[in-house]
Amino acid sequence: MDDHVNISTQDPAAYQALLELNKAATASAVAAGIDILLVELVKIRASQLNGCAFCLRMHVRDALRHGETPDRLAVLPAWRESGYFSDKERAALELAEWATAVGSTRVEDEQYARLGDALSAAEFSAVAWLATVINAFNRVAVLSRYEVAP
Repeated sequence: MDDHVNISTQDPAAYQALLELNKAATASAVAAGIDILLVELVKIRASQLNGCAFCLRMHVRDALRHGETPDRLAVLPAWRESGYFSDKERAALELAEWATAVGSTRVEDEQYARLGDALSAAEFSAVAWLATVINAFNRVAVLSRYEVAP
């Protein structure tokens, strides 16, 4: 076996299905009223937690292209301690973190209730799908050892 099996090219049909799921999740997010900048922040935050350099580089570039500020991107890992993010953004980031750490985090009823104050059911579902998809992409990139170089 090659030391660097690229699973996206080894099984292109599965990878294409993931690309289609990403399109559907993004369309659902936009339809639910999630701003494209928040879509990118969710993807960036999950990628930070997963240590996926490939997805981080891509989504930071996308966020900047859509108008995100360097200041907000700089404090994203410490979003809880900053005043840069709205209640909706904070709820989405918290949900993205839960979805990313699903094996080690138990979400209590009070946390769900708090998110319900900031996110509609459609927004909650959209963010959950965005986080699910980016977590899958992170795993594809890390397992395939996608190259990230200047």
